[in-house]
Amino acid sequence: MEPALTTCPDCGKTNRVPAQAAGRPRCGNCKADLPWIVAAGDADFAAVAEQSPVPVLVDFWAAWCGPCRMVSPVLDKLARDRPGRIKLVKVDVDKSPGLSRRFDVQAIPTLMVMVDGKVAARQAGAAPAEVLRSWLDGALAGKGN
Repeated sequence: MEPALTTCPDCGKTNRVPAQAAGRPRCGNCKADLPWIVAAGDADFAAVAEQSPVPVLVDFWAAWCGPCRMVSPVLDKLARDRPGRIKLVKVDVDKSPGLSRRFDVQAIPTLMVMVDGKVAARQAGAAPAEVLRSWLDGALAGKGN
């Protein structure tokens, strides 16, 4: 998978951010932590999400899903607001039926927080930004649902 291009929120330089890495992505120019937003599917989910060195926010979505399109920019902002602390992994359910079955995704969007490869919290359906922010922060603090 090609590395994603990400603009550093601190200095504005464009960086290549790989889908998987042993550490956290940092800006090549100013060394600030970078937002980590990537896509994954059936073939690479284990390496990209389950072996991540930081907690992962997984977004199960579909292109035809209106609520998914509403939630997506909120999730992007949550990831941009927490550089180096979380990795946002987007999974297109139409392209990854194996993951949908494995995690019993019944509705989309379905969101999961994974810590050390295990599901720490899960939420189905679209929710307002403040609700998602509280849910994510609670999951990261070890207060999963």
